[in-house]
Amino acid sequence: MDNNISKDVMENVQAYNQPDSDEVIEFDVQMDAGILYDYMLYHSYRSFIGILGTVIGLLLLANFISKREISFLIFGLIILLYMPWSLFITSRRQMLSVAAYKNPLHYRLGSDGIKVSQGEETQGHEWGAVVKVCADAKSIFVYTGRNVATIFPRQAMGAKTEQVIRMISRFVPPSKVKIRY
Repeated sequence: MDNNISKDVMENVQAYNQPDSDEVIEFDVQMDAGILYDYMLYHSYRSFIGILGTVIGLLLLANFISKREISFLIFGLIILLYMPWSLFITSRRQMLSVAAYKNPLHYRLGSDGIKVSQGEETQGHEWGAVVKVCADAKSIFVYTGRNVATIFPRQAMGAKTEQVIRMISRFVPPSKVKIRY
C-alpha cells in the first residue's frame, strides 16, 4: 500500500470524531463553466457507463489499428469524444440557465454542517447527510446524494483548503472520505 495514502487514511481516522470545536471556515465561490465541467467529467468517468464507454472506444481503436478498417476508427472516436463534448456543452448551458450561478455562493463550514448562502437565501445540510467526499486536483466534491454534490474549488478555498479537508475529516466518517490530492 502507498505510504502517502495510508498516512492520509490514518490522519483521517484520528481526526474523525474529535470533540466539537467552534471553528468556522468561510469562503466564496464564483461558479463557472470550467468548475462544472471538471465536476461532470469526474462524476461521469467514475460511473459504470463512463468506464464502459471508454473501454469500448479503446477496443474499437485497437481493432482499427490491427485490421485497418476505417469504421472502427470512426465509431471509436465517436464513442470516446461524445461524452466529453456533451459534458462541455451541458456545463455551458447550465451556466447560462441556472440563476444561482450568476452570483458568488458563500460557504460556511462548522460543527453544524455546511451552509451555502446567496443574497438573503441560505440552505445547508448536516454532516450526517454526507454520502461521500472525494477530490481531484481542482476541487473537492461533497456528495449528499448519488448525483448531488457541493463543489469546493481549490482555487476558491485558497489557503483554507487544508482547513476544509481537516474539518471534513473531523465530521465525516473515514470510510466516506476519499481525498488523495
